[in-house]
Amino acid sequence: MFSERIGRLDAGGAEHAPLYKQLQRALRDAIHKKILAPDDALPAERDMAEEFSISRITVRKALDGLVSEGLLTRRQGAGTFVAARVEKSFSKLSSFTEDMISRGRVPRSEWISKSEGSVTPEESLTLGLSPGTPVYRFNRIRYADGAPMAVEYTTVAAFALPSTETVGTSLYEALENTGHRPVRALQRLRAVLFNAEHADLLGVPVKDAGLLIERRGFLKDGRAVEVTQSYYRGDAYDFVAELNALS
Repeated sequence: MFSERIGRLDAGGAEHAPLYKQLQRALRDAIHKKILAPDDALPAERDMAEEFSISRITVRKALDGLVSEGLLTRRQGAGTFVAARVEKSFSKLSSFTEDMISRGRVPRSEWISKSEGSVTPEESLTLGLSPGTPVYRFNRIRYADGAPMAVEYTTVAAFALPSTETVGTSLYEALENTGHRPVRALQRLRAVLFNAEHADLLGVPVKDAGLLIERRGFLKDGRAVEVTQSYYRGDAYDFVAELNALS
């Protein structure tokens, strides 16, 4: 039985925590102790409610919290699973949406802001644009299977898009539609500790470890078209690079 794997709840004993908190803690501990492995399927909510003698609403509340923490993921039509870490290859230039779909996960974005303005001095140097050149800025939270994975801040040269409204789920798809998708990029990765703003957006504690990826994308003709700063959860992502010896 599932309760024998993760432990039973204390409905009327010395444990004073709400039942949904108890279930969260039991599941969280089982994941951290590897009793539940990545991609393990959880029982259906109805079955868990019956086994633990609690309501489905209590089960749903417990699971919702763990999905927000990134420990569980929901897959439409399949159920709830222990989240697996995402491996992102540094050798392939692909979008977040493409990466998640290729792994069978459901991506979505929550917009923080879309705006139009003039290039800043720093953006002017990074993108090779003249002072006063118009740019579009896209700030959003990226999700996979309902769990927040990254906060992304992107600036795009305005010549590449008709307007901010042309960007829906995927920025790279919108750029491809206008013939301005980057064909190569320079990326820099460094470890960071999340400040209060980023921690709140990602649902993690302040000063949690994360990864900052700074990317500059280029067109075939060598022009820089986009610059992006992405703050990834350190507990959800692995970045992989293939290295070859010089011949």
